[in-house]
Amino acid sequence: MDELKELSKRQYVPSYSIAIIYAGLNDKDKAFEWLNKAYNERSHFIALLKVETVLDNLRPDPRFADLVRRVGLPQ
Repeated sequence: MDELKELSKRQYVPSYSIAIIYAGLNDKDKAFEWLNKAYNERSHFIALLKVETVLDNLRPDPRFADLVRRVGLPQ
């Protein structure tokens, strides 16, 4: 994560990618923080919410359903 943060100082790193890493680390709060940033940035990656398996640990959280609803994906 430190390397990714350092890289982001020199080039664009998608918020969605950072969210994926935090989800993989099971840091749900940080994952949702970065997923919301990706949503606010209108990242095209956000359309992968329903199929990205690394996000499986986030699906039971009510914040996930809210994000899916805001993105406009089928519930």
